[in-house]
Amino acid sequence: MTKLAPYVRILGRGPGRSRSLTQEEAFEAFSLVLSGDCAPESVGALLMLMRFRGENSAEIAGCVQALRARISGWETVPVSLDWPTYAAGRTRGLPYFLLAAKLVAQSGETVLLHGWNSHQNPLASVREQLAPLGIASVTTPQQTRDALQHNGVAYAPLEDLSPEAFRVLKLRDVFGLRSAVNTTLRVFNPTEALASVQGVFHPSYRELQADAGALLGLPSLSVIKGGGGEFERHPSKDVQAFGLRETVAWEGIAPSLMQETRKLAEDAPEPENLAAFWRGDITDPFAEAIVTGTTGLALLTLGKAATIQQADERARQLWAARTPSM
Repeated sequence: MTKLAPYVRILGRGPGRSRSLTQEEAFEAFSLVLSGDCAPESVGALLMLMRFRGENSAEIAGCVQALRARISGWETVPVSLDWPTYAAGRTRGLPYFLLAAKLVAQSGETVLLHGWNSHQNPLASVREQLAPLGIASVTTPQQTRDALQHNGVAYAPLEDLSPEAFRVLKLRDVFGLRSAVNTTLRVFNPTEALASVQGVFHPSYRELQADAGALLGLPSLSVIKGGGGEFERHPSKDVQAFGLRETVAWEGIAPSLMQETRKLAEDAPEPENLAAFWRGDITDPFAEAIVTGTTGLALLTLGKAATIQQADERARQLWAARTPSM
């Protein structure tokens, strides 16, 4: 009997007999998956059965706990805001949300971005924009502390943060389908920051991730259907947010900021335009509204404003006062 067989049996017994995993069972099963000591067939069976049944919050919380148990030292890094970036990004344009993360950092908060973006449009590459924007790529807790002390924001590649999780995530290339690990990574929050912002592509995952955050004791969270699946607010739409405030379930609306109808992704964005826009060499009211609107929702999550309108106004002030050289 393979190590994962009991958990595969729970999920796959058949109509009327199968059930989802409990949080403890998900912790045990995903711990085995991450260990790399399981038959690949059993790993595939487990992940695809979870997908077929539909992930639930207890399973995701258990998987997150298993993932956190396999990293060391990250929970001691002082981070105000956890910001996962795991969207595939096929339809993305320039990653304006990186500028929002910089604005939050310039307000005095510390922000840790972490992620991996498969099948990404090269013009929308998150990692290619890090150096031009002055965002350090970090691989260890100490590097992260140093980077956050220097400019308040850093990015941790998943393959360095958790090689085991990266290995499991890459199974998507084998399955041709996402699995529970995609959701797990958005909820991961490796430093156990007290606030997190998360983007999803499919709206149903907003409540799932919020409920998983509640089971993990996360005080403050905002989850939106964002640009290309990232935490990026569309300024021409009312954006519905789900999450937590002081560990209690919360829902809110981030109202539209302008009337212009336009896609977040330009038809042919120039990658160098992002840094130029931050420096002020290029002006674009729509792009500015993306950045300040996303920043506003992040500030609201951090409890830096009582209403989204106040948070948006604070974000606009931060944009006007930003340090272009940072």
